[in-house]
Amino acid sequence: MKILVLNCGSSSIKYKLYDMADESVLAQGGVERIGLDEAFIKVTLGNGEKKQIMADLPTHKEGVALVFKVLLDPEIGALKSVDEIDAVGHRIVQGGDLFEKSCLVTPEVEKGIESLIDLAPVHNAGHLRGLRAVDELMPTVPQVVVFDNAFHSTMPDYAYLYAIPYELYQKYHVRRYGFHGTSHRYVSQRVAEILGRDINDMKIITCHIGNGASVAAIKNGKVVDTSMGLTPLAGLMMGSRSGDIDASAVTYLMEKLDKKPQEMADFLNKESGMLGITGISSDMREIEAAEKAGNERAVLGMKMYSYRIKKYIGAYAAAMGGVDAIVWTAGVGENQIGLRMTAVEGLEFLGIKMDAERNNCRGVEKIISADDSKVKVVLVPTDEEIVIARDTRDLVEKS
Repeated sequence: MKILVLNCGSSSIKYKLYDMADESVLAQGGVERIGLDEAFIKVTLGNGEKKQIMADLPTHKEGVALVFKVLLDPEIGALKSVDEIDAVGHRIVQGGDLFEKSCLVTPEVEKGIESLIDLAPVHNAGHLRGLRAVDELMPTVPQVVVFDNAFHSTMPDYAYLYAIPYELYQKYHVRRYGFHGTSHRYVSQRVAEILGRDINDMKIITCHIGNGASVAAIKNGKVVDTSMGLTPLAGLMMGSRSGDIDASAVTYLMEKLDKKPQEMADFLNKESGMLGITGISSDMREIEAAEKAGNERAVLGMKMYSYRIKKYIGAYAAAMGGVDAIVWTAGVGENQIGLRMTAVEGLEFLGIKMDAERNNCRGVEKIISADDSKVKVVLVPTDEEIVIARDTRDLVEKS
């Protein structure tokens, strides 16, 4: 079975084509700047090289059509016919409390995703455009949607509810949902395999640390809490997102800066976090270089960043009554060697003992704690696309 995985944003489409016989990646790439000037597709070739092709892409339909065209290209493609694609799997950021697991796409499912656009206006609208583009171009091919927050649907009500009038949850579905669910799901299952343990008898803290970042507490295979909330803004300090902030500070700043609600949301999502504190960048590589050069605000930013991760690790160990494994994943978590050390420094009382030599690595599966560490600290590169591909295969085979 060959499965195409799509992750459609407001102006982009990332794709991977899998042969599920051995889960090998046949092709991958991304379309950028849909609806804008100078749109293009970037294709990763078999030798690792990247080829960029400019195109006129007014809508997602043309973007998806370009993906198919590249897949069929005799020189850089991987297919002889689009009929070889057995199913398409999509990442959907927000499933609200309507969707607690992956499902086959039906008109009712599309309506459900559309009804949740207010909770994730940029993401869900883009996902829908991708779904409908495939509908038009390949109407007989089954599609599956995998929801970013579905893995977190096991949280108990006392963890996901906000302390506001209960009627607002009932009427407007205001609650903690959490995101990066496919990543937290993949790495928690994988770390159990690496350690030779049963995930249903483990307490795991997964740290998905990228430009967007979240932590999840997973007890006996089920999420009991996670740091992101109604939207991806909550929780950790991120590249350009503020993370947790006093709601009164938000209204105070709205008055002082004369910002309307959407302007304030953009400010907290796009101008805050590490970018706002350091004044340098939202890219951790640039901030790390500035920190090493002695830039005071870069030093401050890194201290704030690691401190907040440490607080969540401690809180989730308390919530679960202990922890067996801590997992680092995503772009920053997989590559920032120093961060992984400082974020657990001082947590030795929990049974964490790091091995600096083992930790001196990037982007590989590896246990980076000491042999005698009670809590195993493990680096696990994430693979969200294979989770989507597997769910797509399973649902199509059952249908």
